[in-house]
Amino acid sequence: MIKLNDILKIENLDNTKIRFNLMFGHNWNPIELFKNGDITRMLEGQYWNYKRNKSYKEGQTTIGFVKIKPNEDYWLLFHIGKVTKDLNLLDSVGYEFEPLSEYDKYLGRLVIRFKNKSQTMIRKAESVIESCEVSQILDDTFDNEIFPGYEKVNVAWQELKRLINRSNWITALQNQKGIYLITDKSNGKKYIGSAYGENMILGRWKSYIKTCHGGNARLKNLDKDHIKRNFHYSILDIYKSSTDDQTILERESWWKNVLMTREFGYNEN
Repeated sequence: MIKLNDILKIENLDNTKIRFNLMFGHNWNPIELFKNGDITRMLEGQYWNYKRNKSYKEGQTTIGFVKIKPNEDYWLLFHIGKVTKDLNLLDSVGYEFEPLSEYDKYLGRLVIRFKNKSQTMIRKAESVIESCEVSQILDDTFDNEIFPGYEKVNVAWQELKRLINRSNWITALQNQKGIYLITDKSNGKKYIGSAYGENMILGRWKSYIKTCHGGNARLKNLDKDHIKRNFHYSILDIYKSSTDDQTILERESWWKNVLMTREFGYNEN
């Protein structure tokens, strides 16, 4: 078993803190920020002070991890730096810092397994580092965009916007007819749709990225920002491209009846 400090070899653990960044509310999902290359916002979160307490002191080393998936204990290293100035600000970015470039080769590549048993996201390194097991060091920067299989697709609008142009997602979706489900996580309402036209599921989902509503009547009444914040996309049924379109439409209607999306969701007909 390889421990985190077997790799990092940080000597001043008593002057080092580790911040475990995870999804918080609807507006803070750091792993998505990482995938989108928004390191600036991630670093703002890394050096943020809460309303009552300061996170660090001048001269401290800070290690930043981001949780890869909500229900798993795997974390990706994205930053190691040193606090150079305390700005004396609460409920704000509270520090100036300098990255420690000797660790750059591990950023976005080093994955640890760690079960954070505390509700506190900022931990003293000496108290937790022995529990941080190195899972793997990736050959390249973390991406995690491999198509997971039709039955495991469950992505938010912002994720779909990025994934829909990835070659393995294009290959998987452009030649498959099917029935898909859109779920509004803000209220639980659902929409059932079918895909059998040009580029099949790929073409249909691209229309949701372009317009947000895909031409659907009830979805047109929703604010686009609401859709971008709250809609999730998954696949219920997959059919070969040679399947008769009428079969797809009948199956779509069946799912609408089962999930009652006309009565309680966003389907109009």
